[in-house]
Amino acid sequence: MKFTKIGLVGVGTVGQGIAEMLAKSGLDVYMLESSSEKLDAAVATISNGLDKQIEKWGITSSEKKLILGRLRRAESLEDLASCQLVIESITEDLDNKKQLIRKLDEVCPPEVIIASTTSTLSLTELAGACAHPERVIGMHFLIPMTEIDVVEVVRGIRTSDETIQTARSFLEETLRKKGIQVYESPGLVTTRLICILINEAIAALSEGVATAEDIDASMRDGYDFKYGPLEMCDRFGLDSVNAALARMFKEYGELKYRPNYLLKKMVRAGQLGVKTGEGFFRYNKDGVRV
Repeated sequence: MKFTKIGLVGVGTVGQGIAEMLAKSGLDVYMLESSSEKLDAAVATISNGLDKQIEKWGITSSEKKLILGRLRRAESLEDLASCQLVIESITEDLDNKKQLIRKLDEVCPPEVIIASTTSTLSLTELAGACAHPERVIGMHFLIPMTEIDVVEVVRGIRTSDETIQTARSFLEETLRKKGIQVYESPGLVTTRLICILINEAIAALSEGVATAEDIDASMRDGYDFKYGPLEMCDRFGLDSVNAALARMFKEYGELKYRPNYLLKKMVRAGQLGVKTGEGFFRYNKDGVRV
């Protein structure tokens, strides 16, 4: 199957990264949001991000124009029926995602692949909401999507071999990313492992074992991480990490997934990391540590 048009439902933080990545790969991206205002804001954020890349000589002004030209606005789910792949990236709410996937299944021809970006919800349960569960797959992109070349390809109980093969070919041949096949499990591989590391780092901080800066330096410099675990948490969003840990704790029932009290307290205080300018560290409006 030749991929030229991709549908994207939900253009929040994750969706914006996906849209930019797809457009940079030469694909037309048909974006759908709950309101035109949210879609305008998403396009503006993507545009601002591209301007920063121009300032760093990462892309040219002409390339920015081409990328933005590939971002199309969809007015309804029916506008996505002609896409070869539709990715849903709405908020992690099981009922809302099930309802969306059911509607996509109704409007999209059977050969269209429907992908969810969830990392903690049951893909099998999501796929069970539609008449063609064999074409439903999980695609968990790691942030920042344009820089990280690994995508978890999640297989539900009824996902077909053909869907898996087609999705991996798309990732590897079109997006130049490595598709890692993962069988459905809360947290998959990447979220499951990184959240435990982050939670343990927060525990070490709350116990006074070391300062936030030294905890991060020990992992960043000692193990060649791009960011330390606490800065990772800030960049993922403390609320997102807390929610992921809470879901895995509920599913597995193991104490290692129980969110640390300091994490929950900071979420309650609204210190969510980069998105609010303050988490374990402070950030300016461009997401740079200050």
